[in-house]
Amino acid sequence: MGEIVCQHISKAWGMGTADELLALDNISFSVNSGEFVVIIGPSGCGKSTLLSMIAGLEKPTSGTILHNGEPIKAPQSDRSLIFQQPSLLPWLSLIDNVAFGLTLKGMNKKERYQRAQHFLSEVGLRNFANKYPHQLSGGMQQRACIARALCLGADIILMDEPFAALDVQTRYNMQKFLLDIWEGTNKTVIFVTHHIDEAVFLADRVIILTARPGRVLESVKINMPRPRDVISAEFERHRAMFIEHLRSEVTKAFAEQELAEMLDTRIK
Repeated sequence: MGEIVCQHISKAWGMGTADELLALDNISFSVNSGEFVVIIGPSGCGKSTLLSMIAGLEKPTSGTILHNGEPIKAPQSDRSLIFQQPSLLPWLSLIDNVAFGLTLKGMNKKERYQRAQHFLSEVGLRNFANKYPHQLSGGMQQRACIARALCLGADIILMDEPFAALDVQTRYNMQKFLLDIWEGTNKTVIFVTHHIDEAVFLADRVIILTARPGRVLESVKINMPRPRDVISAEFERHRAMFIEHLRSEVTKAFAEQELAEMLDTRIK
């Protein structure tokens, strides 16, 4: 089970100081078990902060986040966060990276290697088990990060722009790969991106955040069958809709940034 409920979540940085900044304001939404939800919004609207709170790495200033009905108070192995840059340990082989969480849990070497080999096979990397991260492409490293999350038994995969650093073709292949893994495992995925086409291609539902402080502007279900044709009229309709939703919010974000820079210059 991988259900997430965010109830009136707010997050402020620098509370009680002159630099206090409200990043997220009164965020409420739920993610059903097995659902693929994508979060989009202007730069600086708190998307990554929201993922960190769901992962248990940060605490809300106010509000509650529930995982299967229980408040999230700390990181747990049933929620795994995958970053934009692969987070593999460079001194460990691929199989040891994938099995790393099981090592921390105290599982014996034979059992954890068997489990890691299984998930390396699931992501097409079985023959690279003894390679080191620097010997792999960026796409292969991200596949290994997904294998590590699956190996640890995470119900919820949190992904913070995991394909942003990849070239266009590799990115498209990784999107298809991720959908195959998701459909085969029924995991819950919460995926942050700036890329509107990526959101339309991947999501069951897209949550749009406003410019900072981030609030839920809209939650949009995408009822297109998979695999999705990126040049279809329906795909283009969704793309245009999200562009229109975000246009004014991006403008607000840029205006706020320009104002902050102007005030900073005056102070100096």
